Amino acid sequence: MTSAGERGNTGQAAGEHRVRHAAVFDEEITPHNERFRAAAAVGRGDRVLDIGCGTGQSSREAARAAVDGSVLGVDLSAGVLTLARELSAAQHLRNVTFAQGDAQVCEFPEPPFDLAISRFGTMFFADPVAAFTNIAAALRPGGRLVALVWQERERNEWAIAVRQSLAAGTPVPDTGGGAPDPFALGNTALAEGILTAAGFTEVAFDDVDEPVYYGPDQDYALEFVLGLREPQEILAHLDADAAEQARGRLAAAIAEHDTGHGVYFGSSAWIISARRG
Repeated sequence: MTSAGERGNTGQAAGEHRVRHAAVFDEEITPHNERFRAAAAVGRGDRVLDIGCGTGQSSREAARAAVDGSVLGVDLSAGVLTLARELSAAQHLRNVTFAQGDAQVCEFPEPPFDLAISRFGTMFFADPVAAFTNIAAALRPGGRLVALVWQERERNEWAIAVRQSLAAGTPVPDTGGGAPDPFALGNTALAEGILTAAGFTEVAFDDVDEPVYYGPDQDYALEFVLGLREPQEILAHLDADAAEQARGRLAAAIAEHDTGHGVYFGSSAWIISARRG
């Protein structure tokens, strides 16, 4: 998966950040993942495609369910795939493989898949209709898609709190039209239109309102957040004094969300399900 924690990081720096915090990325969305796994309902003989698999937790879970089937995890980052392979080998999973590639354009192997899953890995496509058309083509007729995506920004406390504490009323920098948007599929009408245009039917949305976990303590959570793309971009547009004040406000916001057994922020996501027509 393009991890939930990454939320739009790209390139080598993104891969390094994801590898360093792989365990927290999985812990961050534990309740979301339980709902996602139940919705995916991987069958014993399923052939599964995992889009934006990241360090492979969702791929490994699918492989355990598809004991007579197989799983292919695909991600852009070579670094996270190295870790995904190591973890899968350590857990003696022989029916899961990983490949580096862009799901928007890559050619998937035959035979077609029964199920395509994605845990926060489908929001960043430059051309979402083309991307989902390519994914649909990799599925057998009637094959299923199950994707976990963020709802719109205003429904996600983690996004609002971080942005407000760092920007403190100053304009958030415009990173340009090419910046990945973690909320790109948050609007249900827009997302359904994309999937319908890509050849999917029976599009449905399941509401998931669960907290996200930012680490065991305030120091870890602060480092975690400061490694994400948007905080880095906001801070880069501030002078040294303003940036230091912004980091102080962010630390205070994180402290407010420290429960004593971890730092948690509210979040809202969709589990999108659909079938290839």
